[in-house]
This record gives sequence, structure tokens and C-alpha cells, in this order.
Amino acid sequence: MDINGAVVLVTGTNRGIGAEFVEQLKARGAAKIYAASRDAGAIDAEGVHALQLDVTDPAQVDAAASVATDVDVLVNNAGVSTGTPLVTGDESTIRREMDTNFYGPLLMTRAFAPILASNGGGAIVNVVSALSWFTLPGAGAYAASKAAAWALTDSTRLELAGQGTHVVGVHMGLVDTDMAKGVDAPKISPADLANAGLDAVESGVQEVLADDWARFVKSGLALDPQARYERILAALGS
Repeated sequence: MDINGAVVLVTGTNRGIGAEFVEQLKARGAAKIYAASRDAGAIDAEGVHALQLDVTDPAQVDAAASVATDVDVLVNNAGVSTGTPLVTGDESTIRREMDTNFYGPLLMTRAFAPILASNGGGAIVNVVSALSWFTLPGAGAYAASKAAAWALTDSTRLELAGQGTHVVGVHMGLVDTDMAKGVDAPKISPADLANAGLDAVESGVQEVLADDWARFVKSGLALDPQARYERILAALGS
């Protein structure tokens, strides 16, 4: 579908990837942009419809769906990373990551699937991660939540095919945002990532490998775990 003239809702837009999705949507001629954030007052983009939205709150999700009934494209971008391991980490923090990174997109998809259907099918873009395919010490909660988001993306793609909804999964390594500011490694720019996701909407691509790291990790999924992690850790210099 063509972004030019489309109505798009993006979650997590107060900074980083979400803010860049908004800017790239403007550049591509989106007719209306709903910019959603837990703090709508922090959204300083011009020409958008700001929405107060915590994707972990079913009531707020339903309220957003009752307002944004003209949406053609849903971008599930809101996410959180706490650096929490699974075995020794705080359980409430682990649940927070799962609530935000998996249940948030699930709630949004369930609420907006009927809207997309009534508007001709449209598209859903899920910002996932290369960490949906591997993990590291301290990243267990995040990786688990992103693995679940990958499964969500595949499942909803199949479930919504009959109504003509195009579902895109966007995978990447590090993005040059506040979340990764303390990591000294190659990073993709938020603009390049947003453009890759929007290109997929317009071209019909279902899965985006947005950088070299995502392509590297995906290429090793057929290996057994020991060989796969030897390869990943060697690439990381560990």
C-alpha cells in the first residue's frame, strides 16, 4: 500500500524510533498521523494527533481505538529494555518487559484489527529485534519478550491474511537511540530503521532485516545451539 495519503498510528513516539517514524511518515505524505505515547505532553512533533496511550493498559488501548477509527497502518513501536536476567532478575520487571513488548502489541493488534478490516485491510508494522533470535547474559527478559513478539508477528500475519492486512516484522541490532547510548558498537540510525519498515509496507515485504547484525543472526538459525552461540559470541568478540 502507499503511505502517501494513509492514516497511521505509531506507538512510543515521544523519542527515538517512534519519533523518527513520525518524521518519515510526514515526508512520505501520510494524510494523518496519530502519535501515541504514555506522556502525550512530551510529543513535540507538529501536525500530528497526539494520543495518551500506555499500551499495557487495556482501557487506554480501547480508548485509542474508539478515537482512531480511520487508521490504515498501525506501527507497534513502544518497547522497554531493563537489562534483566530471567533466573535471578526481579519477576515484576520481567513481567513489565513482557507486558510492554509482547502484550502491548497484542492488545493493539486485537483492538485495531477490526478497524483495519473496515478500512480495507491496511498494514501492521511490529518493531521486533534481532534479540528475538538470540540472547546474552542480562538480556534474558528482553530477548524472551521479543521472541514472543516475533511469534505474535507470524501468528497475526496468518490470522489476518483473510482480511487483507499486511503484517511486517522489523528486526535489527543496535539503533542509535537513548536505549543503546552506552554500547560501543555499530548502530543503525532511527531514520534508516523507520524507512526500512515503511518501505516494507509499500513493497509488500513481510520481514525486514534492517542491518548487518540482523542478517547475520538470522542466517545462523539453522545451526544447533552450541554452534550458533559460538558464532555469535565470536562476532561479538566475547
